Amino acid sequence: MSKAKSIIKWVLIVFVFIGVVLFGAIKYLSEDRPKAISGQNADALAMEMFTALNKPAWDSLKFLKWEFMRGHKYLWDKKNNKAVIEWEGNKVILNLDEVDGAAFVNGENIEGEEKSKLIQEAWSYWCNDSFWMFAPFKAFDPGTSRSVVETKDGQRGLMVSYDSGGVTPGDAYLWLLNENNIPTGYKMWTSIIPIKGMYMSWENWRTLKGGAKVAVGHKSKLLSFDMKGVEEGDSPQSLGYPAGVFEI
Repeated sequence: MSKAKSIIKWVLIVFVFIGVVLFGAIKYLSEDRPKAISGQNADALAMEMFTALNKPAWDSLKFLKWEFMRGHKYLWDKKNNKAVIEWEGNKVILNLDEVDGAAFVNGENIEGEEKSKLIQEAWSYWCNDSFWMFAPFKAFDPGTSRSVVETKDGQRGLMVSYDSGGVTPGDAYLWLLNENNIPTGYKMWTSIIPIKGMYMSWENWRTLKGGAKVAVGHKSKLLSFDMKGVEEGDSPQSLGYPAGVFEI
């Protein structure tokens, strides 16, 4: 056997070994999706969570800004459901209902195929990053279903399944609620994360100016991050943006 063939053989053996180890680790760390009971009790539990987080205050919110990981910056016009999304010199003014808008690179207006790519990239970021910002308030979004799970430690669990919508339909999240019905975290069964049932905390709860509660800290055994610059405003100007920031 030639030296080159021998090297290729050992490289393949190493890759197979790594693959087997990773597969075993994922299987070991994963959890089966628990049995859950749907119905009025599940909807009532979701409403109790809404009460604890002051859903009426969330519904009346006008503008929200925050920064996610990797420098993704957001300004959200909640009433009109538009967002300004900025990252790495790119800016997209996005109509979230139509998934359309305007795109800029270093201040230059972009058209054509590159514009479409930037809009889709911004939309993908929005679907992920906004979920980490205010997922508890999305428990009754179109395409969702709710069920109750009895956890081993006695906590009440609210399973919210996303049967349609977003970028990864079919995902499910088991919210773990404390005695005040405020989430302490959730377990995830998602297509993008290979470890099924992975836990992520929802902590460092803050009360926004209007009274709604949001969590700005998230931790797991593998990852932790914080939302930065989270602030509610009555106008773009109150959050440091020009009045016409959403104009295209």
